[in-house]
Amino acid sequence: MGFFDDLRDRIEATDSVVSVGLDADIDRIPEHLIDEDLPRWAFNRRIIDATHEHAAAFKPNAAFYEDEDGWRALRETIAYAHGKGVPVLLDAKRADIGNTTRKYADLLDDADAITVNPYMGRDSIQPFLAREDKGVFVLCRTSNPGGSDLQSLELDSGEPLYERVAALCALWNEHGNVGLVVGATGPDELEHLREQVPDLPFLVPGVGAQGGDAEAAVEFGLADGVGLVNSSRGIIFAGEDRGEDFDKAAGQAAKRLKKRLNQYR
Repeated sequence: MGFFDDLRDRIEATDSVVSVGLDADIDRIPEHLIDEDLPRWAFNRRIIDATHEHAAAFKPNAAFYEDEDGWRALRETIAYAHGKGVPVLLDAKRADIGNTTRKYADLLDDADAITVNPYMGRDSIQPFLAREDKGVFVLCRTSNPGGSDLQSLELDSGEPLYERVAALCALWNEHGNVGLVVGATGPDELEHLREQVPDLPFLVPGVGAQGGDAEAAVEFGLADGVGLVNSSRGIIFAGEDRGEDFDKAAGQAAKRLKKRLNQYR
């Protein structure tokens, strides 16, 4: 059983393709949690308890954990999510060469999947691809405004660079463990990429705070029913003004997004 087999089972069990992004920004965590030993872990535990029944996956972003206490909080978070039966996708966007990328791939000892950056070529992400039981989501067409600075550049073949990335990922998918990161803010590009690589599941960020197209995210993001649509701030900080009830608002936000996406599944 590989990651996408497990993800399919989780999607069916929860009737959900929602990925809850655990971007535990220490500056936005409720004040009553700041004095905890690991505030980010205390925050994430409450969020997981409130949202797990609606979550196909949890997606912590490594940027919010890259300090000593942060790594401890992240390990606790991953273990707790696993205890709830939810797979964890680490949004780390790693890649390098040689021993460096092999060490980066050790992050998969804890997480079930990871995001990687393909712009140094296959050898820079090969140690991730070689982990047959783990998911590897390759950055392809991102939702940030500056994504087109490089991703839309036209190659001599006439195709934009992001299309070449998608085609390469289809070739690299020898173990059936490769997906693409494709933003929800460009629905036409989502549709075109789905036609180009019909078998690769997408991780679709941008639904929620970034205002991405939920219908397109579901219609084109799933490959045979498998894929993830992520919301981070729109869920975990939905109760930012609710004090100790912040987690209830997060649970309600996750449930609403699940219902919204399921209209199009």
